[in-house]
Amino acid sequence: MIRIDRKEYLDFLINSKDKQIIKVVSGVRRCGKSTLFEIYKDYLLKNGVEKNQIISINFEDMDYEELTDYKKLYEYIKSKMLEDKKNYIFLDEIQHVDKFEKVVDSLFIKENTDLYITGSNAYFMSSELATLLSGRYIELKMLPLSFKEYYQAKLEYEKLDKKENKVLKTLVQYYNEYIVNSSFPYTLQLNNNLKNIYEYLAGIYNSVLLKDIVARLKISDVMRLESVVKYIFDNIGNLTSISKIRNTLTSMGRKTDTKTVEKYIRGLVDSLLIYEVNRYNIKGKEFLSTLSKYYVADLGLRQMILGNRNVDMGHILENIIYLELLRRKGNVYVGQFDKKEIDFVVVNSNEVEYYQVALTVLDENTLKRELEAFKNIKDNYPKYLITLDDLIVNTDYNGIKVLNALEWLLEE
Repeated sequence: MIRIDRKEYLDFLINSKDKQIIKVVSGVRRCGKSTLFEIYKDYLLKNGVEKNQIISINFEDMDYEELTDYKKLYEYIKSKMLEDKKNYIFLDEIQHVDKFEKVVDSLFIKENTDLYITGSNAYFMSSELATLLSGRYIELKMLPLSFKEYYQAKLEYEKLDKKENKVLKTLVQYYNEYIVNSSFPYTLQLNNNLKNIYEYLAGIYNSVLLKDIVARLKISDVMRLESVVKYIFDNIGNLTSISKIRNTLTSMGRKTDTKTVEKYIRGLVDSLLIYEVNRYNIKGKEFLSTLSKYYVADLGLRQMILGNRNVDMGHILENIIYLELLRRKGNVYVGQFDKKEIDFVVVNSNEVEYYQVALTVLDENTLKRELEAFKNIKDNYPKYLITLDDLIVNTDYNGIKVLNALEWLLEE
């Protein structure tokens, strides 16, 4: 088994080592948080930290079930701590511990602790907890494999493949595998066997739905929730409203109300299975509360749920570009300028960037339409058109740079 060295995430932990701040790693189930901790613990052991300085608990391991009582957990950790050395404490999937914030807060105030926690849901860092720990934590938002990570790991696995006459694959073939085979790290070990991959993905999907959404929100109609999931998966990249989802469910014979749909959507977003992208008024420099777009954390999961009924390669590319912008830039929105839409606007304190995404712009009318979206934006912030074409890339149209998507995804 190859452990994928996810450098950006590992560097985050290394750079935060021994700083008096709680390190929080959040991400959808099975995106690689526990493996990241294992790699980081190996780093600590190779760099002067002794084994008895590391206290590590994974709350999805039955061996630690009794420690889901926060008082027992605190006593257990205290019994393992060294008084005269730094203690590196790892609490994996901490959301299983009721009132875990009390343990975290108590450990934080001790001078000889370096504290790391993970959770598989956005709600485990709820507003109440964030308020309690305000100024005392930094959060690393972890995603499944990027295309670059997937591609590099695939090359490593294929080096170990002893088959003779192996067929050399193109970058586009790896991209197509990435879409279908999933970006969850473990699926790389399943050697493109779709039956096994989908069985594994079904396990993740059922865990997220039943443990992270149904149980927490006390949902009785699981089939209705699954109808919402399918609707969102089927409409990635489309502007969507709660009322539109409600009306679609009603027309399918699953009559529901707005509050129920809102509850389901919030549960799906909190589970980190989907991402909601709000709109940003470029001209007025304000965030809009109506209509959003949704993207999925993993396209293999979408393929498993929907099959081939809506293979919209344009929106699939858009989904991949969104997740990559999320990794690199953090704050990503759908842009609105007068009546025109910009696929993505990155808005940070010191930068604004505009992105249009198109499967191909080799047709002159398509190219004109995509460039037209930028026409009335008169500022000097960078503007990019990202496409799978490789014929007109690195071209500049009045300051708008055309980039090949696969080359951009593989950038350092």
